[in-house]
Amino acid sequence: MGTVETAQKLLGAAQRVVCLTGAGVSAESGVPTFRDAQTGLWARYNPERLASPQGFAEDPGLVWRWYMQRLAKVEAAQPNPGHLTLAKMERGWPGFRLITQNVDDLHERAGSQAVIHLHGRIAHFHCQRCKRAYGLQPEDPSAPQPPGCGHCRGLVRPSVVWFGEMLPAEELHRAMEAISTCDLLLVVGTSGLVYPAAQLPHLAKRAGARLIEINPQPGPLSDLADVCLRGNSGELLPALLPIA
Repeated sequence: MGTVETAQKLLGAAQRVVCLTGAGVSAESGVPTFRDAQTGLWARYNPERLASPQGFAEDPGLVWRWYMQRLAKVEAAQPNPGHLTLAKMERGWPGFRLITQNVDDLHERAGSQAVIHLHGRIAHFHCQRCKRAYGLQPEDPSAPQPPGCGHCRGLVRPSVVWFGEMLPAEELHRAMEAISTCDLLLVVGTSGLVYPAAQLPHLAKRAGARLIEINPQPGPLSDLADVCLRGNSGELLPALLPIA
């Protein structure tokens, strides 16, 4: 398991720190995880129908309304102490890199500058057909159907990674580069079940990095970690830094 004191020592000795965050970090701010968001009306839908190119082609309105509901929850949420601590870490370690599996912007709102979004961003949009970026209009969130692209009239979709899609190549390259050169990896609020992101901690360990896991429950990455801290990231991350 390890202790906060042990984790503090590892962090204090590190020169190149990377943090990988998952849904648990945002859940502490009230953003439901993908599965937890499937309540009420949405519980009867297969996840792949709500988050896949095939599902979007079959019923674009359904997918659009699902994502607009999720976007509203993200916009209502506020960064928690875990987000704020990671922004502070970025200022304290020149080589600090933050990689997230989350599609919200809570890290940025907390002050993090160069976040690597492996799974895209829910507040960004593009045309499914021509791939051009689209700026969300005031009437779009309440519309029953997705807007049309002004260039090719294709349908607009959120710029998130759906089932069956590849991760954005540039973001993945940046993540792999950061992982391959770090000497300490923080893995926070992620189950370690979603690939290829779940492979990153294994790559870091093979490159010689130490690993600190912060999660309420043990998972597939726990045996890999040098230190496992059990609890919420909003409490444990601030405890790793000296009191200012």
